[in-house]
Amino acid sequence: QVQLVESGGGLVQVGGSLRLSCAASGRFSSMEAMGWYRQAPGKQRELVATITSGGTTNYADSVKDRFTISRDNAKNTMYLQMNSLKPEDTAVYYCHADYVRSVWRYGRWGQGTQVTVSS
Repeated sequence: QVQLVESGGGLVQVGGSLRLSCAASGRFSSMEAMGWYRQAPGKQRELVATITSGGTTNYADSVKDRFTISRDNAKNTMYLQMNSLKPEDTAVYYCHADYVRSVWRYGRWGQGTQVTVSS
């Protein structure tokens, strides 16, 4: 069983920065694509950014040029550097990972971390 643990959320003022981390642990053959998603109250969960095992990234238009996704494959950890935060960035942020164990491919969600941007 693979576990994903997010950290780094909190309360920040408009224009501030936060860095989220997502650490993967457990048994797996390889960690494939990983991503950050967020869900604001009353809204559907939406994609924020993804990163492949090779480092190719993809961002939602709403966070381009403000957020940076990265990963340290040696530590099985993914990061999300969030700069120039806006009130509309307030949400619970979830990490997701695709991984392979034996010959099977699985997906896993973290428990989420709250990000609140105050004006």
